[in-house]
Amino acid sequence: MARFQGIDFYDIDNTLLSQEERMIRDTVREWVEDRVMPLIGDAYVERRFPRELIPELGELGVLGANLPEDYGCAGLNNVAYGLIMQELERGDSGLRSFASVQGALVMYPIFAFGSEEQKRQWLPALASGEKIGCFGLTEPDYGSNPAGMITTAKRTDDGWVLNGTKMWITNGSMADVAVVWAQTGEIGDVKGIRGFVVPTDTPGFTARDQKGKLSLLASDTSELHLEDVHLPEDALLPESTGGLKHPLMCLTQARYGIAFGAVGAAMACFDEALSYAKERVMFDRPIGGKQIQQVRLADMLTKITQAQLLCIQLGRLKDQGLVTPQQVSLAKRANCDMACDIAREARRLLGANGILVEYHSMRHMANLESVYTYEGTHDIHSLILGQALTGLSAF
Repeated sequence: MARFQGIDFYDIDNTLLSQEERMIRDTVREWVEDRVMPLIGDAYVERRFPRELIPELGELGVLGANLPEDYGCAGLNNVAYGLIMQELERGDSGLRSFASVQGALVMYPIFAFGSEEQKRQWLPALASGEKIGCFGLTEPDYGSNPAGMITTAKRTDDGWVLNGTKMWITNGSMADVAVVWAQTGEIGDVKGIRGFVVPTDTPGFTARDQKGKLSLLASDTSELHLEDVHLPEDALLPESTGGLKHPLMCLTQARYGIAFGAVGAAMACFDEALSYAKERVMFDRPIGGKQIQQVRLADMLTKITQAQLLCIQLGRLKDQGLVTPQQVSLAKRANCDMACDIAREARRLLGANGILVEYHSMRHMANLESVYTYEGTHDIHSLILGQALTGLSAF
């Protein structure tokens, strides 16, 4: 296939993006073409995250890219950050997941809720890729209902001791540090859920790979086990003041990146399907000349264009400080659903070749089933929007 040139049916580049935003996106786009595309198929089949790319991600400045330069980050606006996530997921959902977790779920809570000492210690090393982080919220029995978590943090004379298990943890087996959320007891009428910065070499902390995945094969997914993990007082994120508000703020940051990322996966599938339709000859003519394939391609283009416009507006609202979690939920829900549909239709257009790893659509199709589910399932986001519309909670 030819190098990816982008999909821009509504002239978004020239009318809605700044020169700097386009330049940042194009830099990451070229890197994905040169470094990710040649190896991602093999990494997927081998069920390994391509760790050799991590230092390059740091050099590109994409880790925590929308956090301040004072802490070694790029200080980009949120639209530019979203476009970075788009291009990374055009390569593979596992690659964008790595960057999302590192930036939105590890660096962001340290920046937003951490002490100055914690920020100085961890953020520059995480931004450069020298250190890797993971985020421990989800538990085996508490995914969509994180308030039910049973991981505990008990005070000791000189700090805290943590016990519990976390599941579906991206980057867990290769992380140097984990941001772990745990119950600290009752604070008034609110359960005391607070965040802790946990170096993974702390005695009692173990991580093991999640076995049996059929999706996100080029991603590190783990279970975390904390058994009498003793931490000093300064491991607590001091501004994580109890309840679910602060971990949910982290999830909102990650969901924002996912909304853009899903567009990237859809673009990769559409581009592949379009190229194939113009080149694949059947019954003496390219299949792209058949009405059924043209309708398929037209539907794909329409859905991608709608999702692009949704993302740009969401990013502008975020940069103005006006975005709401419900607006992020709408974008995550809509764009993941869209990308799943496009990946499936692209795979079908490719026929038997669509199941081969040398093509991208089936890999994206499998990955997107996880993206559809994590960081709030499609159904949970539906209920979030339903509550916003009616004022009535269904969960």
